[in-house]
Amino acid sequence: MSTITPTKFLQLPYQFDVLKLQQDVALLLEQQWIAHFNTKGYDGDWKAIPLYAPNGDASNIQALSNSNDPLLLTTNLKACSYLNEVIETFQFPLLSARLLKLSVGAYIKPHKDHKLGYEDGYFRLHIPIITNKDVHFMLDNTEVTMQEGECWYTNVNYVHSVRNQGVTDRIHLVIDGRRDEWSDNLFFSLAPKESLITPRAIQQSPETIKFTIRELERSNMPIAQTLIKDLKEKLALINDSNY
Repeated sequence: MSTITPTKFLQLPYQFDVLKLQQDVALLLEQQWIAHFNTKGYDGDWKAIPLYAPNGDASNIQALSNSNDPLLLTTNLKACSYLNEVIETFQFPLLSARLLKLSVGAYIKPHKDHKLGYEDGYFRLHIPIITNKDVHFMLDNTEVTMQEGECWYTNVNYVHSVRNQGVTDRIHLVIDGRRDEWSDNLFFSLAPKESLITPRAIQQSPETIKFTIRELERSNMPIAQTLIKDLKEKLALINDSNY
C-alpha cells in the first residue's frame, strides 16, 4: 500500500499590504499585551492581544473556547480597519483572531497543539506583520520561513518551536478557523485532499515509522525523545487498527 505524504504547512495565495498591517499594529503597541498563559512552554516574552474573542472580551487570549458566547471583535480591533479587512477576507467560521508577539531573544519550546490540524476540522493561519531573517519556525524538523504579509497554514499537531534570534520583535496575526466548504475549496486547490484530511496515524507505514525511530535513537537532537514518543504512539494506533 502506498503512503500519503501529509501536507504539514501550506502557503495560501494571499499577499496583504505590509505597510497597512504595520500601521494598524502601531496603534496597538502601547496597549496591554497579555503574557501567554503557558508560562512553562517558553523563555522570554511571548504575549498576545485578542482581536476576536467570546463576547469581545479583550482579556481572553484563548485560541479555542468552550464557551457558547458569540465571537465578537474586541475594542483592540475597532481602531484597526485594515486588520479587520484582512480577517474578513476569510469566509470560514472564525474561532479566534489574535496578535502574537515573540520578543527579541524569546523561544517557544517544542510542543504540539491538541487537534488543530486540517484533518481535525480546525486549522490555524499565520500572517506575519513584523518579522526578521533570524526568526526560526521549526515544524516537524523542517524550517518554515514566512515573510511579512504572506499567509500560511501550519499543522500544529506536529511538534513545532519558534526562536527569535533577531533584533526586532516578531508579530503575527494568528487566525483559528473551522473547516467548511469555503476552506475546502481553497485548501484542496493547493494540495491533494488526501494529504490534508487523511488521519495522521495511517499516513506512514509501520516499517517507515520503525526506521525513523531507530534513526532518532541514534540522534543527539534535544527533541529526539519527544519525536520518538510521538512515533511510538502513532505505531500503536496503527497496530490497534490492524493496518
